[in-house]
Amino acid sequence: MRHVKCSSSSVLPFPIGKNSQDFSWIMAFNLESIAEATSGAVGALVSTTVLYPLDTCKTKYQAEVRSRNHQKYRNISDVLWEAICTRQILSLYQGLGTKNLQSFISQFVYFYGYSFFKRLYLKKSGNKSIGTRANLIIAAAAGACTVIVTQPLDTASSKMQTSEFGKSKGLWKTFSDFTWGEAFDGLGISLLLTINPSIQYTVFDQLKQRLLKKNQSRSSGTGLSPESLSAFSAFVLGAVSKCVATCITYPAIRCKVTIQAAESDEDETKESQPKAEKTVSGAIYTIWRREGLLGFFKGLQAQILKTVLSSALLLMVKEKITKSTWVLLLALQRYIFVNRIKLKNA
Repeated sequence: MRHVKCSSSSVLPFPIGKNSQDFSWIMAFNLESIAEATSGAVGALVSTTVLYPLDTCKTKYQAEVRSRNHQKYRNISDVLWEAICTRQILSLYQGLGTKNLQSFISQFVYFYGYSFFKRLYLKKSGNKSIGTRANLIIAAAAGACTVIVTQPLDTASSKMQTSEFGKSKGLWKTFSDFTWGEAFDGLGISLLLTINPSIQYTVFDQLKQRLLKKNQSRSSGTGLSPESLSAFSAFVLGAVSKCVATCITYPAIRCKVTIQAAESDEDETKESQPKAEKTVSGAIYTIWRREGLLGFFKGLQAQILKTVLSSALLLMVKEKITKSTWVLLLALQRYIFVNRIKLKNA
């Protein structure tokens, strides 16, 4: 009986032979990758649910493209007050199920894809560690795969969130209202936004080098040479770099929301809507004509707040449950193996 060793140097408890074709699918998955993907998906589920009212207010505020004198929402708090005044508080959660489904799938695909591509790179290159450039490329590849898989759900959730309070449709009804091509509205921008982590890391690395150089010059008299950042400094630089990356890519985020947004009641009463509004060029032109240059940054503060809080919650939950997920997967693997033995003996 032969055994296959996985990357974590553990031995898989199932034989490889002529009678083991039914377990070939297990070999295709790496338990560590699945554990990372599952814990990341659960973390996304928790952060999405907790911050969903903020996300709904932010998205509805971003989706409105009108001149200053005809704006329905002056700021993001107006969206919240509308829900309170119309007794539609629960409508702040409209589309939550679809958003959770999208978040769970996207994070699972991303973490599994990232882990898979990383292990594949290390195996093919023969290196024991992964460099910065390769890491960014792998992250971008995993992000691109995630975007392509989840784009229809992203479009549907955006339409459900931006619908009038109390008038949001279900997932299948929303899907039936637009064509297959419309399901991928904003795909190009979504793929473009996968560069966000690269921008964040580049900014973080530059700030880190400057801070370390500054600290080194201060401690030159004592003979100390700081080689790493403190936990607090790393946290602050991480938050700053994330904010910078969000600011740089925010015009694309705003255009994406306006492309995917549901039509308001006033828009539906118009005889015709120019199709250019559903393209990137149409969204850019509309925002520029109605709101000017600052319109591309409308809702930026809420976007930064939501992004930072979401990332913190996701990583916190992920770190807490990764070990438990790994143990459960090992138990499941052993359970499948034991049942196979019993069926074979029977």
